Amino acid sequence: MAPWVPTKEEKYGVAVWNFPRTSEHHLALHIGETVHILQASEGWYRGYSLSNRAAWGIFPASLIHLKGALVERRGVEESVVPTEMPMVQEITTTLREWATIWKQLYVAGHMEQYGRVRQMMCELMERRSLLLSGTLPKDELLQLKKEVTGKIDYGNKILKLDLVVRDEDENILDPDRTGVISLFRAHRKAAQTITQRIQEEMSPQQSALSPGARPAASPGHSLYLCVRNFVCSIGEEAQLLLALYDPVQQRLVSENYVIRWASTGVPQDIELLNNLRVVFTDLGSKDLQRERLFLVCQIIRVGRMDLRESHSRKLSTGLRRPFGISVMDITDIAKGKCESDEDKQHFIPVHLATADNDFLHNMIRKAVEGKDINHKGQGFWVSLKVLWGDMSHVRKQHPHLVDRSTVVARKLGYPEVIMPGDIRNDIYLTLVQGEFDKGSKKTQKNVEVTVCVCDEEGHVLQNMIYPGAGVGPTSEYRSVVYYQQRHQRWMETVKIAVPIEDVHRTHLRFTFRHRSSSDSKDKSERIFSMAFVKLVRADGTTLHDGEHDLVLYKGDSRKLEDASAYLALPSVRSPSEPRLLSGSFHVSSGTSALTVSARDSFQISTVICSTKLTQNVNLLGLLKWRSKPSLLSENLQKLMTVDGGEVIKFLQDTLDALFSIMMEHSDTDVYDTLVFDALVFIVGLVADRKFQHFNTILEAYIRQHFSATLAYKKLLSVLVQYVEAVSRGEPCDLLLRAFKALEYIFKFIVRSRHLFAQLYEGKEAAEFQRSLQRFFLCLNQLMQSPMEGPTLLSQGAALKYLPSILEDVCGILDSSVLGALLRDFIGNLPPQRLLRQKLQSLSDIVHSKAFQSYECRELLLQAAVPLLQELVEEGEEEEACIELLSSILEVLYQAQKRAEELETQAGAGKTQHQELARVKQHVRLVLQRLLHPVTRRVIVLDRESSLRSHYVACMAAILSQTDMEHYRSYIKAFPSRAELMDFLMETFILFKDLIGKTVYPSDWMVMNMVQNREFLRTINRFASTLTEMFLSDDSFELQLWNNYFHLAVAFLTQDSLQLESFSQAKRSSILAKYGDMRATIGASIRDMWYNLGPRKIEFIPGMVGPILEMTLVPEPELRKATIPIFFDMMLCEYQLTRSFARFEDEILRQLDTEVEGGRGDEQYKQLFESILLSCCRGHPELAEPGQSFVAVVTGLLERLLDYRAVRNDENKTYSMSCTVNLLNFYKEIGRQAMYMRYLYKLRDLHIRYENYTEGAYTLLLHARLLQWSNEAATEPVQGAPGPALRTQRQLKEALYDQIIRYFDQGKMWEEAIHICKELAEQYESEVFDYELLSDILQREAGFYEKILKVLRPSPDYFAVGYYGQGFPPFLRNKVFIYRGKEYERREDFELQLLSPFPSAERLKSTSAPGQDITGSPGQYIQCFTVQPAEEARGRFKDRSIPEQITNFYRANHIQRFSYSRPFKKGPKDPDNEFANMWIERTTFLTAYPLPGILRWFAVTSTTTTIISPLENAIETMVKTNEKIMSEINRHQQDPGLPINPLSMLLNGIVDPAVMGGFAKYEMAFFQESYLREHPEDEENIGKLKALIAWQVPLLAEGIRLHGQKVTEDLRPFHERMEQCFAQLRAKVESQYGGREMVSAERGTRGWHRTGQVRSGAAGTSLRGWSCSRARGSVHGGPWGGSTAVGRHQPRQRALLPRRVCFEDQRTGRPRSMAWGPEWDRLSHCGDSTETPPTPKPAESEERRTEHRENRSSAFFGHRRQDRVQSISEPPEPKVMLGPAPAPPLLPGSARAPQASCSAGDPSTGGTRGAGGRSSGGGHRAEARAAGRVLGSTGPARGSCDAARDEKRRLSHVSESSSTGKQLGPSRAGAPLSPTGPSPSPTGFGGRVKGASKAPLPRKISSAVYETFLELSDAAGGKVTTSPTAHGNKGPKSPPLPPPKFKRWSQL
Repeated sequence: MAPWVPTKEEKYGVAVWNFPRTSEHHLALHIGETVHILQASEGWYRGYSLSNRAAWGIFPASLIHLKGALVERRGVEESVVPTEMPMVQEITTTLREWATIWKQLYVAGHMEQYGRVRQMMCELMERRSLLLSGTLPKDELLQLKKEVTGKIDYGNKILKLDLVVRDEDENILDPDRTGVISLFRAHRKAAQTITQRIQEEMSPQQSALSPGARPAASPGHSLYLCVRNFVCSIGEEAQLLLALYDPVQQRLVSENYVIRWASTGVPQDIELLNNLRVVFTDLGSKDLQRERLFLVCQIIRVGRMDLRESHSRKLSTGLRRPFGISVMDITDIAKGKCESDEDKQHFIPVHLATADNDFLHNMIRKAVEGKDINHKGQGFWVSLKVLWGDMSHVRKQHPHLVDRSTVVARKLGYPEVIMPGDIRNDIYLTLVQGEFDKGSKKTQKNVEVTVCVCDEEGHVLQNMIYPGAGVGPTSEYRSVVYYQQRHQRWMETVKIAVPIEDVHRTHLRFTFRHRSSSDSKDKSERIFSMAFVKLVRADGTTLHDGEHDLVLYKGDSRKLEDASAYLALPSVRSPSEPRLLSGSFHVSSGTSALTVSARDSFQISTVICSTKLTQNVNLLGLLKWRSKPSLLSENLQKLMTVDGGEVIKFLQDTLDALFSIMMEHSDTDVYDTLVFDALVFIVGLVADRKFQHFNTILEAYIRQHFSATLAYKKLLSVLVQYVEAVSRGEPCDLLLRAFKALEYIFKFIVRSRHLFAQLYEGKEAAEFQRSLQRFFLCLNQLMQSPMEGPTLLSQGAALKYLPSILEDVCGILDSSVLGALLRDFIGNLPPQRLLRQKLQSLSDIVHSKAFQSYECRELLLQAAVPLLQELVEEGEEEEACIELLSSILEVLYQAQKRAEELETQAGAGKTQHQELARVKQHVRLVLQRLLHPVTRRVIVLDRESSLRSHYVACMAAILSQTDMEHYRSYIKAFPSRAELMDFLMETFILFKDLIGKTVYPSDWMVMNMVQNREFLRTINRFASTLTEMFLSDDSFELQLWNNYFHLAVAFLTQDSLQLESFSQAKRSSILAKYGDMRATIGASIRDMWYNLGPRKIEFIPGMVGPILEMTLVPEPELRKATIPIFFDMMLCEYQLTRSFARFEDEILRQLDTEVEGGRGDEQYKQLFESILLSCCRGHPELAEPGQSFVAVVTGLLERLLDYRAVRNDENKTYSMSCTVNLLNFYKEIGRQAMYMRYLYKLRDLHIRYENYTEGAYTLLLHARLLQWSNEAATEPVQGAPGPALRTQRQLKEALYDQIIRYFDQGKMWEEAIHICKELAEQYESEVFDYELLSDILQREAGFYEKILKVLRPSPDYFAVGYYGQGFPPFLRNKVFIYRGKEYERREDFELQLLSPFPSAERLKSTSAPGQDITGSPGQYIQCFTVQPAEEARGRFKDRSIPEQITNFYRANHIQRFSYSRPFKKGPKDPDNEFANMWIERTTFLTAYPLPGILRWFAVTSTTTTIISPLENAIETMVKTNEKIMSEINRHQQDPGLPINPLSMLLNGIVDPAVMGGFAKYEMAFFQESYLREHPEDEENIGKLKALIAWQVPLLAEGIRLHGQKVTEDLRPFHERMEQCFAQLRAKVESQYGGREMVSAERGTRGWHRTGQVRSGAAGTSLRGWSCSRARGSVHGGPWGGSTAVGRHQPRQRALLPRRVCFEDQRTGRPRSMAWGPEWDRLSHCGDSTETPPTPKPAESEERRTEHRENRSSAFFGHRRQDRVQSISEPPEPKVMLGPAPAPPLLPGSARAPQASCSAGDPSTGGTRGAGGRSSGGGHRAEARAAGRVLGSTGPARGSCDAARDEKRRLSHVSESSSTGKQLGPSRAGAPLSPTGPSPSPTGFGGRVKGASKAPLPRKISSAVYETFLELSDAAGGKVTTSPTAHGNKGPKSPPLPPPKFKRWSQL
């Protein structure tokens, strides 16, 4: 490969394709990622990504798009800066930052915001392309930049990113070149703009508008209209007139948009097809906010008089006839309340004219109030959109909508804002109405009005009339013809456009003609009347707006068109002139028979929109003042009554006239005041918002057209006169108006003086300066006046308007003179007079050019600074004060920057140095006088005050402008050391408060960073002051130093400096501009700590927390520099006290809080350990204790990090585990307070997720730490019972009460009873509170009742293994046993397990994984169901216990769990798979019993045993027989149970239809060949045979019971079952001997005792034997024995039951059947040789109490296995009492009701072990094999779900450890009789002929005494004594009391 060569041009590029890292040398890249290229070689580049500069590598050159960049070198390092324009770079950076958030929005499902961001990103990319094109002109480029920045700022705001501040040119402000005040103002302005933008987006008025469509200040609005289609059957050509209409005023708002429509149904101009667009412009906000606004269309047919007339005769054509109208309400569109989109189409129906008197205007008026009509699909389809801005702006913003072909329809009138240069000369004429007499005709006339524009000779001027927008001009306009109507109402509007020079000689002529439908008649019709009106009146003004009643003339038609005949006649009827009712009259004898018709009338209305024609006679008189000089004074006075619009239209002409009057009367002052007042009036008009755009026109006039050289003298003279007059107390109205116009008055004055100086070469300059000074002196004298009224108003006006003239005056007067005048101007005002106005005036002066001068600034600061100091200290006029201070500081900053730049330039002279010194002097003045008041004000103000942030900005600005010299002088200025200390204290506290709770919004990143930069600089200066002045022994101030350290640490740990939490772009920007300020302040803290010397001990342990907080900052170098401070603390304390206990306690306490708050990581743990160990090893005295301390801290860190990692997970499983780890840790190291803290956190977690049992056990840990004493309780813990509990007894009692409630909610009533008993003992024996005793006993009784009556399903247990290195350490490669919730399915449980680890893979195998899994970097989870392995419980031995009691102990207080997996071994037998079906049984031992303080515990040990096929067969038979007994018991106890389960169970055994029943066992194990190969199994084979034999009497009892309950419908089924059973019985008895139940009656006291088939007392599910330590052993009763069962043995008899149940002798509650000793022997193959357990000696009360304590704290260590029952460890259960789940069926059980649930379980068809759910392939395989033998088929295969529910509801079978407990306590060690009776399923081995007659103790069932009965042999039945465990004979059993019912005899 070629060598790597450094690149020269190829330095910067962008990845255009993803590049994955497939080699360690590769650099992984993503699309859009930028890279810095350093070297190249054969198509490869080497470099690094700019988003992660630490990652270097190589990447293909073909994937990189190169871009231009500048290379900046800093030594050997180089960096690249893209050469793209800054705006393009900003867009690129923004898009990358948004893209990350965009993806996050998609993942989080926020689709609405996702769509908005996507749209904004697309728009930015389009704008970026335009910027890169380089084709935009300068103005469009600036506009585009504004649009782009607006979108970026808006997007940043809604995405909660940082605010970007910019200057006027949209460039990002550089904080190094911008003052703090300017930055603050820019932030505030940008935030307000964006907030306003968002409000507009969210407001209903703007919801339909696209973002950015509305400019900041729109001079007007427009409405875009596009006619998509027009469908209407007209039959002739038509004119469509569309306009905006106000129904309230009943008039049009805009010009008509005229569309000429052809008879073919398309526009006449075919080029307009699909291009019918118009913009109604000049609309103001008032127009859009009208009460109602409609779009109307008048449809005028052009053709015949009547469409119904036939073409048989020649008809007149070209008539404009009404056809119909269309109206649409656009009020909501105009107001923005509904969608305004150019793509949305609206349908407007057509209303047709149905009568000849339907005037179109009346139809419109009716239609806007009417309802929907049957338009039959005829109408318009239009699109509408509101556009903002004038036409030039609209064309730029919407070029796709508005182009050169788009028609513009203007408003009928002036817009709200008249734009300069908008020259109009339009006269809008409306034909209103007319009334015409029919004359000699029989019918009314069809009148047509013709309008034309004529000159003085009567010639018609061509093309002066515009019917509307969209069509060209015409010479005459013809009105609509209404058929035979006397009263005509047209309301037709046209525009008259006459050149301005022709208006004065132009008039409008209206001629009236009757139109006939016949062409011949129509041609013969002549004009019957005429009217006219002149456009200019006799006084020279234009025709006034409004209606005009014109005079109608009659006469010869030629005379009517002769202008000379009528122009001299009156044209308009005066309103006061009476109208003659009839006849005509001659106007004058000189006219040629022109008469006025009194019967006819005609009205028009006009609107003049002209910037050249005035309707005001007063304005006209002023403009033509020379024609009548005598009226000059009157005209000047009347000018101020003229409408402002009229004056503005003639602004230049009016000003010329005024100054002409002044110049031509320069020798007199007669007109000076009048001209001055007129000038003030005009300037005041320009200041009006309506004419604000004319400011530029006025300024342009002053610069270009103004030429009055002597005006300055007269203007100044009048102004001084007004000021002097007001000073004397005269009225001030004229002066107030003059002050408002003062700015432009002085512009005229200065311009006039300038022209005069040019003309006369600077003459009279001194006189002009004296005149100006005289004016200022007069003002200053005015300011001194204390008078009220006019003087006060004038003073306020002077303060407001005087600063506006300083720009013009500054160059005329000397700066020192001007400064003195302004100082006096402010200072002369009395102190408390017009304070706010005074401050505002000062602020305006500071902004003026005058303040830039040093001399002027010096004088003004002397007046402003003391005033500010006084007001700030008193808190008066704060807003004005802070604005003034901000302005001063900003000006000083700019002056200082300019002086520094001048000083740094080459050749800077003395003047530049002097200028900088002067600025610094002013800064010193501000610092000395204002810093302390400002800081005090920040402290005093409320946090919510809006002024606080502004004050802080001022404080930062002062600090930013102070250098070290300023700081030293400021410190020295304090008169005493105490005052300096107070200042430092205040400042430290203030800074810390501002850092912790910043006054600026979080997105003001630049402002916050600038503030931090200034604070850092100041803090370091304070540090030097502390070292110099407060460190020595006599001057040391502990609190001051303490405040410094806390401030510095708070500064270092603030959120705005934690760069790791920012995006790469933001982090890079901060580092480039400000650096990492944490390193600087961290070094300062370290140095200051070491400077303390022997004083360090005073800061221990107080400073441990802050220093720890600092070291936890995730900056490696900072950590390395500051962690050694901990060792210094240890050493300091150790040298003084020989230990560092205080330091250790504090750091452990603080570490817990800090890490939980989110600080700290694995790297910190490693650095802490390595650094401190290194330090400790360097000091022999601290080596051993230091290492121990480090071990404790790192152990705590590890657990805290684990806890924090899972604390916020939705699945709180792992959070609870980590909480327990911390609990144990704090217990080990003896931190009780922290122990209690996490104990209650654990409790809260449990209760939140309804783990009430675990919550109770958790609280029990606290309760066990308390004594029943009156000692004071410890400090209350958050979450613990209230602080009112002062003693330990009170607290423990409250805790017990809460624990009882939790146990009750968790249905752990047995545990609640233990607590109740302990409380009862206290109430009864210690406190003697019998009332509480009564309450607790009642609660206890309730719990007993709930145990028996409330359904309590047993939980499932799951084994979960976490394999792989991807899991956290506390889970990695560990197995846990989980306790499931009620009815929780394994599938749901697995989903919860996988939710915190979405990438984890689920292992399908239940075998332990290998090294390839445990060592892999991935995550693998294994989950399967396990069964609780029940431990033997002696007190349940041979007792008849209700299953509600025993069920609890089968599933609770369990520490051993098992899982069975079948496998094949040996040769495969296809006909009988049971011959080689082996079972692998795995037993798990957990760290603590379940339930406990967690729902899961880790597995501490695992053992695996193998069960042979024969033992497996024995288990299956035992379970089948137990199931039969369980069903019998259930039906005996509840006769109402359905019979179906019993039917299916019995039928599946007696009639195996598929697999042949237990014949498979016979084939597999009863062959001679098997016995020869396995002689050791002879005893077990005998047991299996005995089990088969004992099944027969059980089946017999079940069939008997079935026969009693069977219905007639099932009688055939029962008979079939009896037949099958008879065959089965014969076969079994012939091969294995007979078994039967015989009755046994006791004659003592006349009562009978019957046997009982028990399924619960001794176990219902036997899953193992001696080799596997089987669980659920069936223990023998007092009469046990064994017998050798041969093939042909005589029938063995057992007691025959008379009732298969008995009642409790106290309550009458039915009890269950139970196994006897023979069944116990059969179920323990091989256990008979084991030594029975030795009875334990009685334990003392202290021992029992210790056990109770250990139970609650067992989770910190292993429990003792030999303890007795305690309050938290209920009695060890045996097996659950019935009803029990269905057991495995015998081979051949073809119709088992639950056979098809799931493969594997012999009882349900699925693997559940002892009631568990299917847990994997192993159990399924076992079940499939068992199922084939048992024949698990039948009609109940579809009942899987019901079977599962039944299994949950029913108690589950469980195993017990194989401890060999076959005999009861009284028979321990007794030998088994080899010749005893045959085994009985009920344990009967013979008759009992007698028993002792001792009375039965209370609370002990009769079954207890059976353990004391003597053994009796089968023949003689003699009573014997049994030896005890020690060899002594036990006592004889006392006699039993007579039971109420008979029961099965028990042998």
